[in-house]
Amino acid sequence: MHSHSTPPAAAPHGQHLHHSPHVPRPSAAPPAPPTADTVYTCPMHPEVRQSGPGHCPKCGMALEPVLPSLDAADDNPELRDFSRRFWWTLPLTMVVTTLAMAGHRLGWVGMATQSGVELVLTLPIVLWAGAPFFVRGWQSVVQRSPNMWTLISLGTGAAFLYSVVATVAPGVFPASFQSMGRVGVYFEAAAVIISLTLLGQMLELKARSQTSAAIQSLLGLAPKTARRIAADGSEEDVPLAHVHEGDLLRVRPGEKVPVDGVVVEGSSAVDESMLTGEPLPVSKRTGDKLIGATLNTSGALVMRSELVGAATMLSQIVQLVAQAQRSRAPMQRMADRVAGWFVLAVVGVSVLTLLGWGLFGPEPRWVYGLINAVAVLIIACPCALGLATPMSIMVATGRGATQGVLFRDAAAIEHMCRVDTLIVDKTGTLTEGRPRFERTVAAPGWGEAEVLRLAASLDQGSEHPLAAAIVAAARQQGLALDAAEQFDSASGIGVRGRIAGRTLALGNTVLMQQSSVNTGPLAQAAEALRGEGASVMFLAVDGQLAGLLAVSDPIKASTPDALAALHAAGLRIIMATGDGLTTAGAVGRRLGIDEVHGEVLPADKLALVERLQAEGRTVAMAGDGINDAPALARADVGIAMGTGTDVAMNSAQLTLVKGDLRGIATARALSQATVANMRQNLGFAFVYNALGVPLAAGLLYPFTGWLLSPMIAALAMSLSSASVITNALRLRRARL
Repeated sequence: MHSHSTPPAAAPHGQHLHHSPHVPRPSAAPPAPPTADTVYTCPMHPEVRQSGPGHCPKCGMALEPVLPSLDAADDNPELRDFSRRFWWTLPLTMVVTTLAMAGHRLGWVGMATQSGVELVLTLPIVLWAGAPFFVRGWQSVVQRSPNMWTLISLGTGAAFLYSVVATVAPGVFPASFQSMGRVGVYFEAAAVIISLTLLGQMLELKARSQTSAAIQSLLGLAPKTARRIAADGSEEDVPLAHVHEGDLLRVRPGEKVPVDGVVVEGSSAVDESMLTGEPLPVSKRTGDKLIGATLNTSGALVMRSELVGAATMLSQIVQLVAQAQRSRAPMQRMADRVAGWFVLAVVGVSVLTLLGWGLFGPEPRWVYGLINAVAVLIIACPCALGLATPMSIMVATGRGATQGVLFRDAAAIEHMCRVDTLIVDKTGTLTEGRPRFERTVAAPGWGEAEVLRLAASLDQGSEHPLAAAIVAAARQQGLALDAAEQFDSASGIGVRGRIAGRTLALGNTVLMQQSSVNTGPLAQAAEALRGEGASVMFLAVDGQLAGLLAVSDPIKASTPDALAALHAAGLRIIMATGDGLTTAGAVGRRLGIDEVHGEVLPADKLALVERLQAEGRTVAMAGDGINDAPALARADVGIAMGTGTDVAMNSAQLTLVKGDLRGIATARALSQATVANMRQNLGFAFVYNALGVPLAAGLLYPFTGWLLSPMIAALAMSLSSASVITNALRLRRARL
């Protein structure tokens, strides 16, 4: 039923206080270019936040701006730093590697002298280019958070220190360590590992910047200026930041709508596809809402700004996408638990590898042991494991935003693919939410005009669409409306009040029963109207039936196709509405809905969700009204219409910007693709380490003679992270 304009907490079941399409308003300001004061966070540990760039104390990963800017991809201090270190030391790495592999053939210096030359060339590589790795490795020990940098610093440090001692004091090693006139050194291993790790980090940082492409493309949608009309009729172009609420703005053909507002003059077709995913332009006339950053395709419009800055739909979408990208998927919790213990296990395996080869391997046993232990440390870096789900989530949330589907967090993405039952409200969800007044039927002794006038008097000022339809019809007929007194909303069943000293009740049969009003004289007429899909409200005056009012709400043109797609995906669809059973049944039969519940209260919707969950079903609830909020919050996935209320959307895990049920099918397809992608990444990370560690440890050597060079291990480690990110980026092209 409907109500007067009362505080939201008092609104009855079924109330849908419609505004322009929007999402819950964040408190943050619009994104700005990264500065020293910009908040940065870790992709793997979103709880880590600081002002200015740096690296995560838990995993050592480079921090990223919470809200990237348009130039963020070109202004990555970590990428600049690693690139400088890589390119400046790459020639030294190449020379050291050449000497190690072919120096003895050149014969230009003795082998002992060659070790000294390699030491001098390797020093800047290890002490300067590799300095960030050792700092992060030490921090991981101090923070008691072992990670990939723990392993890299241990591996390269062990190879380098061993080689330094072998060069400076070769006499401390037994004769078995001698090879071609010197104790074997592995400066090239330390140098190549550092260079390859730098290269891998550069590739990873560049790939990670692409995961923010969706937010950057959204930011790029906003125009830089707006054409403001002054009080004297003059016009000027002003920066978007100078537009205020209430300003009159001109939007010419081919220009973008600067901010959210309402058309006050003109008509046109506006392309909203960049924000809502709706492919066809939407006709706009006087009184229609406009969304900032959409494209005016044909006619000229004059609009009044209503939401500016951080309050615009575009800014809110950017905030929600950023929030979702930084959330953690439940699937990641397992990977996090494994990763911490995995590093410790790898260190243990590395020690056992050293001892096993040193005690039981062929000569030079300890040299084999050291090199294989270093290979184990390097190849087992858990970076791919840590990146497996965050990268998929970042790409998926960005892709969803471009389709008008906003996930609140990673858990919603993971849960959506398991949904098998969908509960939908009727008004504003299946229907347009813009009801049309149909007719008035007066009881004996009453006139239809008087029934409409009294009902409209009670409803005037209410933002509910049913009330708006009744009030509009009364004003079109030129009826004089009275002010309502002692207004009271009866949750889910109707409203009461006093008009000109008379007590009025307007609502469904339940309200009439509570008021001891006999609806029998109009029962047949009411049932006939309900059978046509209309919502029927009875009006009682001073405890006597005065008449009924019928209002119809057209079904959205997209609803049948959306329900067909959801049925094809295997979902059971249930409608729960505050409308009468006959009205609900008529709509349900027309749309082929599996199960219909009418005249339900907020508690009934909540109970329905809980009952289905108790039966083992994974339930999604779609609605847009204040009274849908409890059920939205209780459902496994709450889905709010972007055309609905803030309360509903704050209770939901998924918002459909356009308020189109086809977005649910899109969200489910995206969820399935994302979960599959995360499983692929996690599977690859586990298999990679399961195969790489035994190979690096030399377990296959007795059977195949295979050993894994630490340099090859470093290359494999770097490529593993890049492959996980590349796989996640495939979601940008996933078929939805």
